[in-house]
Amino acid sequence: MGAYLTQNTSWRNVARALDNLRAAAALTVNGIREIDCSRLEQLLRPSGYFRQKAERLKIFVAYLDSNYGGSLSRMFAQPTAQLRAELLELKGVGPETADSILLYAGGHPIFVVDVYTRRILERHDILPSAAKYVDLQRLVEQAFAGNESTARAQCFNELHALIVAVGKNHCNSVAKCDSCPLQHYLGVQQHSP
Repeated sequence: MGAYLTQNTSWRNVARALDNLRAAAALTVNGIREIDCSRLEQLLRPSGYFRQKAERLKIFVAYLDSNYGGSLSRMFAQPTAQLRAELLELKGVGPETADSILLYAGGHPIFVVDVYTRRILERHDILPSAAKYVDLQRLVEQAFAGNESTARAQCFNELHALIVAVGKNHCNSVAKCDSCPLQHYLGVQQHSP
């Protein structure tokens, strides 16, 4: 649910919406399935775009029910590429949301590219600003190509968490390079012989 709710808002707001769902006993697939849409909207209000997000959670549960008998385990047992393609067909699911679902909920070895990843890689001249999502993802995934699937998923999970921490604390819209743990990598390519 977090992958849907975090779209266009901060995690603090998502946490409030998740707390609302938990208090209403609706923080499960069955809870989303059973709850009235207008009630769901009210519970999701802190996350912003609550009507869209309620609709999209209902669409996801309908997809899960029709394709996998309501079983997340059966859904996540599918090959990564197949499941990613299916998720991308759902209304409101783009690459970041699909990959978040696959990595964090399903344990699939896929790297999530977010605004922090893009910003850090651009500011360090690793990839140009015109690079596509898939280019950023491929760069990271190739660095872990030799690892076993479960280890890759764990690496991607931890790496993404570290990127988010650096992004929030040092590389947000206003760069704080002096205190950034990655500062010594800035301009390496420009200053290398």
